[in-house]
Amino acid sequence: MSFFSEFREFAVKGNVVDLAVGVIIGGAFGKIVDSLVGDVIMPLVGLVFGRLDFSNLYVVLGTIPAGVANTLADLKKAGVPVLAYGNFLTIVVNFLILAFVIFMMVKQINRLRREKAEPAAAAPAAPPEDIVLLREIRDSLARH
Repeated sequence: MSFFSEFREFAVKGNVVDLAVGVIIGGAFGKIVDSLVGDVIMPLVGLVFGRLDFSNLYVVLGTIPAGVANTLADLKKAGVPVLAYGNFLTIVVNFLILAFVIFMMVKQINRLRREKAEPAAAAPAAPPEDIVLLREIRDSLARH
C-alpha cells in the first residue's frame, strides 16, 4: 500500500472527519463563550464590584517613565513590567463557564442514553403460571 493511499484511507475515515467537525464547532463555540464572558458577564460583575472592565486591572511592577500614561496598553508599549491580572480573571471566568456548559451537555447526553437504554434492558415478564407448573412437573419426572 502506497503512502498516499494509506493517508487517503486515514483522512476519510469517519473518526477523522468527526474530529475535524468537532474542532471547528468547538472553535465557534469558544468564540460564543468569549463574547458571553467579555460582553455580558464581566461587565455585570464589574458593575457589581465597582469596575466596568476587568481587562484593565493591573499592578505596575516597575517605575513608570515620565510622559507615559498610566494605562495598561501604554505601559506595555513602554516596556514597563505589569502584572495584568484582570485579563487572567476574564479568562478564568471564561473557562469556568465553558466547563459548566460542557458538563451540562454531557450530563444531558448521558441522561438521554440511560433513558434510551432502559426500555431495552427491562426484565422479561414472568412466564404464565401454567408454564411454571409444567416445568416443575417435567423437572420432577426427570429426577425419578
